[in-house]
Amino acid sequence: MVLLPTRGHGPLTLAPNVEVERLGFGTWAWGNKLLWGYDEAADPVLEAAFRRAVAGAPLVDRRRFFFDTGDSYGTGAREGRAESLLGRFRREARARRRVAIGTKLAVYPWRLRGEDFEDACRASLRRMGESRMELVQAHWSAANFQPWQEPALWDGLARCYEAGLAGAVGTSNFGPKQLRKANAHWASRGVPHSANQAQLHVQLSLLSTLPLESGLLEASSELGVTPIGYSPLALGLLSGKYDADSVPAGPRGVLFRQLAPGLAPLLDTLREVSRARGKSVSQVAINWVMCQGAVVIVGIRTPEQAADNLGALGWRLSKAEQDALTEEARRVPKKATQNIFQTA
Repeated sequence: MVLLPTRGHGPLTLAPNVEVERLGFGTWAWGNKLLWGYDEAADPVLEAAFRRAVAGAPLVDRRRFFFDTGDSYGTGAREGRAESLLGRFRREARARRRVAIGTKLAVYPWRLRGEDFEDACRASLRRMGESRMELVQAHWSAANFQPWQEPALWDGLARCYEAGLAGAVGTSNFGPKQLRKANAHWASRGVPHSANQAQLHVQLSLLSTLPLESGLLEASSELGVTPIGYSPLALGLLSGKYDADSVPAGPRGVLFRQLAPGLAPLLDTLREVSRARGKSVSQVAINWVMCQGAVVIVGIRTPEQAADNLGALGWRLSKAEQDALTEEARRVPKKATQNIFQTA
């Protein structure tokens, strides 16, 4: 694993005139019953969690928290539920100046034209009750399964930008080669792809270090693309709440039972650092990802979870602490499964 030089923890540019904190919030669980056990009766709790997170935003112009969502978030009939809730929560909390929204458009096999992705973006905006969003991204690349769809995807994102539907475009689960191709396409038609116009969304944690090993983060730095790291707690494995004898119910439990037996040394190191720092285990794991230079996306389902996540801001791990965690992560016998759509 090749670590990038230690970077600061200041804000990063998400879109023109929009700076965001290194900590962002993800809405994958909002509407997802299969993996996260979503129940509509819990919507008031989700709104309270949103408000608790927003209350932690600094009162600085153009400085916000990034909220990540997707048009496929929500299982079955609830598809798009996360977008609807997020848009409503931002309106009702009057939090427009404190919240930047980015959605990811699913690369469904029937979206074969650029117009299809532009239409999908407009549908997302309708669900959110907005006319424009800060960021629109491809949820994944089509290169692994339907490579002929990739040009339409790039065209569709460019159309969203050109139509004024989004202030920035970006990619999710793209590797360094595919990232360069997408950026070249946008440059060829005059769609800006500098640091404040294109973003990279990628799985990154102590159990998912592929972006560091593949050169992806180096490529993002070379292209001026802001990296957004998701799943920093590996679906909760690095939260310190679980071990080999205690796993969550449902599909996550299957993964946890596979990985938890080999995690004890890494979790012990996380707990050691957390005690020395007076921080929670989750805050330490999140801070490690921040040290790689990314905006970090964490889940948000309760006010307590939001408050704990906010504690990852305002401090940074020392190089010695980072190195100790990185070394233990290297020794973990089985790492988190990569997203199947992740490209080279």
